Amino acid sequence: MVERVPKNVMVGGAALLALALAYIAYSRPGYFTQTYLVGLLFLEFLAVAVWTYRRYFFAVVLVSFLFAGLNLPVGAGWAQVRWVVLGVGTLVGCLIVLKDRSYRFELFHLLALFSVLTGLISAAVSAYPDVALLKVLSMLLLLVYAATGARVAAIGREKQFFAGLLLGCEILAGMNALFYGMGIQAMGNPNSLGAIMSVVAAPILLWGGLLGGKPWVYRRRFFLYGISMYLVFLSHARAGLAAAVISSAMLCLGLRKYKMLIEGSILLLIVGAAVALFQPDAISSTSNALFYKNREEGLLASRLTPWQTALDNFNDHPWFGMGLGTTVGGGDPSDEQVKFASSGGVTAENGSSYLAVLVGVGIVGTIPIAIVLILLLGRVIRTLAFMRVSGTPLHPAIPLAAVITAGIVHATFEDWMFAPGYYLTVFFWCLAFIFVDVAPPPRSSLVGLPWIRKPAPQIPVGAGASDR
Repeated sequence: MVERVPKNVMVGGAALLALALAYIAYSRPGYFTQTYLVGLLFLEFLAVAVWTYRRYFFAVVLVSFLFAGLNLPVGAGWAQVRWVVLGVGTLVGCLIVLKDRSYRFELFHLLALFSVLTGLISAAVSAYPDVALLKVLSMLLLLVYAATGARVAAIGREKQFFAGLLLGCEILAGMNALFYGMGIQAMGNPNSLGAIMSVVAAPILLWGGLLGGKPWVYRRRFFLYGISMYLVFLSHARAGLAAAVISSAMLCLGLRKYKMLIEGSILLLIVGAAVALFQPDAISSTSNALFYKNREEGLLASRLTPWQTALDNFNDHPWFGMGLGTTVGGGDPSDEQVKFASSGGVTAENGSSYLAVLVGVGIVGTIPIAIVLILLLGRVIRTLAFMRVSGTPLHPAIPLAAVITAGIVHATFEDWMFAPGYYLTVFFWCLAFIFVDVAPPPRSSLVGLPWIRKPAPQIPVGAGASDR
């Protein structure tokens, strides 16, 4: 976009803008208070982000929602700003998609939209329609951005997109390790730390290490992957540990990295044995906290009560639900607790994203959402088969399949998948819509694809080359 504007026009516009600001500062000095200056800087920042929409706006959206959930001074004010950023990104993304007309829409996109429309029915019959309606409209805004702006940022520029994604995950893992070492809970609570490390950082960094390249690059990514797994373990988040282990095992088995999988398992056992030998009390307390929230009641003691509560609420409203995002008391979980935690807010009511949907929109609204998730799982299986045949990590669908797998596993035990104000929700659904575009088609050929260096011998040359 920038290249199409002549340089002399840009310079002239900047000069006129500077003169206009100088005149306003002289004639209306009251406009240049701290509040107005912050607002003006934000508008300028947003204008630059829109100007470079394909390259940077997706990162701006993710950072806006991440900052809103941080337990740091930088998070102040972003709770409202993030919706402005998402709204502008959705509007610009829709305009680009309508202009280009090169982005296809299929059953997945239709069902995703229909699932939100069924949420409107649930909001209409809810005891707290205002809360439910705001939640549904927020989810609609997120899904529309994922179907437009997120795809504009990735499709056709996969190399730059995934390079930026890898760099962002490296920064995320490094900063969380730094804050944790300083004793600062930057993510707000251990469950948030385990969630973002297991669903976002760990699978993408492992994939980045498997790409190879310069030794210092892939060694750095493997090191940060180890840091991410260590943070997941220290968070005592069982859902995060399950998500990270399953997605990592999927990558290793799919790409036939059996030696790496065995070495990693052995290393984990050695570290655990060493800790148990030198600090037996620490390993005992960690195992108790990780596997048993209450040893007397059993392994899933912390989940049984919210699951039972969710089922009781579902029995009271089976067909259209209570309204998406509402609790028994009528509160909005995102207002009660902005940061993710399994012990409060919405998760105390449901304990699972899927139970939350069942309670929120009932059987009628759950059906299209279930089909959407099944379609995603089908593409994950297709990508796994592609990995087994090709043996290469270069396909852009591979890291996305790992993230989708980790997210689906994690959401089984924690309620976040349909909470549009949560940064992990934004990340998951944006990558899910991109994944639908880049996933290998059925009976696809490895011949002619830019991310495959050579065709697999099992695939006949030219077979399925025109499927895509």
